[in-house]
Amino acid sequence: MSDRRQVALKTIPATWSFDRADVAEGFEAHVREQLPWYELITGAVAHLARHYIPENGVVYDIGASTGNIGRALSEILKIRSARFTPIEAAPSMATQYAGPGTLVIEDAASYQYKPFDLAVCFLVLMFIPIHARRDLIERLMAECKPGGAIIVVDRIEPEGGYVDTALYRMTLAGKIAGGASAKDIVAKELSLGGVQRPLYIGELGPQFREWFRFGHFRGWVFDKR
Repeated sequence: MSDRRQVALKTIPATWSFDRADVAEGFEAHVREQLPWYELITGAVAHLARHYIPENGVVYDIGASTGNIGRALSEILKIRSARFTPIEAAPSMATQYAGPGTLVIEDAASYQYKPFDLAVCFLVLMFIPIHARRDLIERLMAECKPGGAIIVVDRIEPEGGYVDTALYRMTLAGKIAGGASAKDIVAKELSLGGVQRPLYIGELGPQFREWFRFGHFRGWVFDKR
C-alpha cells in the first residue's frame, strides 16, 4: 500500500476528467476503491519489469498519474542506474505526482520516444483515442530495444455470452468488496461514457502475451526478440 495520504473523491463528476483538481487529489484512494486488485497488479508489474531493466537502462512510465508505477520500481531503478521518464498528460494530475524521474507533462500519443528497454502502459490506453493508441503501440514496438519489453494493463470490451456476464459481476463484486458504493460504481461507469474506450479483443496483436486477467481487465507483455 502506498504511504501517501489518501483523500477520498467526494463526488464522481458527470464526465470523467483527470484534469480536474478534485479527481487528481482523490485519485489515490479512488482507484484502490474501484480496483481492489490495484496493489496486487502493481506489485506484479514491478516484478515483471525488473526482468527487463538492465544496468543503465531506459524506462518509460506512460500515463504516470500520481507515480504509482515509479514508486514500485524506484529501488530497482536506483540499483541499476536506469533512466526513468514518467509521462502524464493532465496538469492537475501532474501536481500530485510523487515518484522518481522528472515528470513530462505531455500527451503520450504524440511524445517522441527514444529507444528504450522497458515501457509500462498502466491503465492508460483505454483513455487514448483508438486511432492514436494503435499508432502509439506501433511506435513503441519499433523503439523497444531487442531484449526489452512493453507491459500493458488495461480494460477490454465485453466478449459476450454468459461467461462475460459472470466476469462483469466479478468486477462489480470486487468494487463492492473494495468499499465502493453501488451509487458510485454506477456514477463512475456513466461518467466514463465517451471518455474511456476499452481495448478490442486482440487489438494489441499476437505479439502481446496475456499474463493477467480479472473481470474485464487484463495484462499483456510484448517481449522484443
